[in-house]
Order: sequence, then structure tokens, then C-alpha cells
Amino acid sequence: MALSDRERRLLAEMEAALATDDPRLESRLGATTLAPARPRLLLGAAATLAGIAILFGGLISKTTPIGVAGFLVALFGVLTLVRSLGSITKGSPRTKAPRTSLSARLEERWNRRDFQQ
Repeated sequence: MALSDRERRLLAEMEAALATDDPRLESRLGATTLAPARPRLLLGAAATLAGIAILFGGLISKTTPIGVAGFLVALFGVLTLVRSLGSITKGSPRTKAPRTSLSARLEERWNRRDFQQ
């Protein structure tokens, strides 16, 4: 739902007031904590491959702690890949259907049922 001109103006005034009253909070809220996506993609891929190599090294040498460490490194790499892919897709906002209450959905289904018979 789009904002009216009055609501936009009020929101801009509130943002300006926040920036003047507490610039530290405003800079914290505006800053991102995520690193750029490409270096994290490369880090995730490298960690995944290194973890798999360590895991196989532990299997070949029949040393369980090395295999567990390899699994953990590979898991870290996969999680890093997933997070970096998630930050890339967040750049394009998806449009969601407006949420309706359960009773409204049930009433809509009831009305459709009447027309289908």
C-alpha cells in the first residue's frame, strides 16, 4: 500500500528529527553488517571445498577428529554460501500478497463454493 504525500512528508520529518537527535543510532540503523556478496561467495566456496578435502583426509587416515573438523569447515562454507546468496536476492524486493484473516479466507472460500455448484 502506497503512502500518501502527507505520510511521506511526516516520515521524512521524523527521519530528519532522528538524524539530528541521535546521529549515532541513525548511523547504526542505516549501516549494514554484511560484507559484499562476491568475497563471501568465494570464501564459502573455498571453505566448502577445503572442508570436503579435510573430511576425506580424515576418512583416509581413519582419524575421527580430523573428519569431524572437515565436516564443520564444510558446514561453515555452505552456510556462508547460503547467506551470501540470500543477501544477493534481497536486492530485488518481492511483492507479497496482502495478508487476510482466517475468517476472511474461509468466507471467501464459502462464497466461491456457492458459485461453483
